[in-house]
Amino acid sequence: MAQDPVFLDKPRYRQRRLRDALRLLPLLGVVLWAIPILWLRGADGPGNGRALIYIFAIWVVLIGASAALTRYLRLEDAADQEPP
Repeated sequence: MAQDPVFLDKPRYRQRRLRDALRLLPLLGVVLWAIPILWLRGADGPGNGRALIYIFAIWVVLIGASAALTRYLRLEDAADQEPP
């Protein structure tokens, strides 16, 4: 009896890890957006605009990361679908 290999080949393994990374991006965003809540309030607290800049910077980084991962995943999918 021939058994299937226990491990996935490298391209398939990479695709699964990319999909896992895409699934974790929203959780990472929530954790990073919660950081300004922990900052101390006062003269140098989040009321001076740093928190707003931080939140928008994280937003832009998350959009860029998801776009890059999605594009790379699509390239991997297209390479897998090409006939040999």
